[in-house]
Amino acid sequence: MRRLDVLAIGLALLLGGGILYGLLLWAGLDTGAAQQISSVVLLLACLGWTFGYLKRVLRGEMTLKAQWASFETQQLQEKLQSLSPEEWQALQAELESEKEGIPD
Repeated sequence: MRRLDVLAIGLALLLGGGILYGLLLWAGLDTGAAQQISSVVLLLACLGWTFGYLKRVLRGEMTLKAQWASFETQQLQEKLQSLSPEEWQALQAELESEKEGIPD
């Protein structure tokens, strides 16, 4: 996440809280009730984001981990494409012998 994204999210939260507070005041709630409700909504949003983040961490679905797996797959594909036909056949024969349990 870039700094600009973090600033945009922070600004959106600030404006969203202010708009919610203003809407609650417009709906007829007193200042204290509007403050409490907007604070609870912000707290629940932060807790929801935190639990979602922890779930992604525990499941291993983080962006860097996914990017690394994609990079490794790409590197392996490039290496396989650069093999000569003879090397490719030797690799296939080695895999077949491992599949059958026959050591070299």
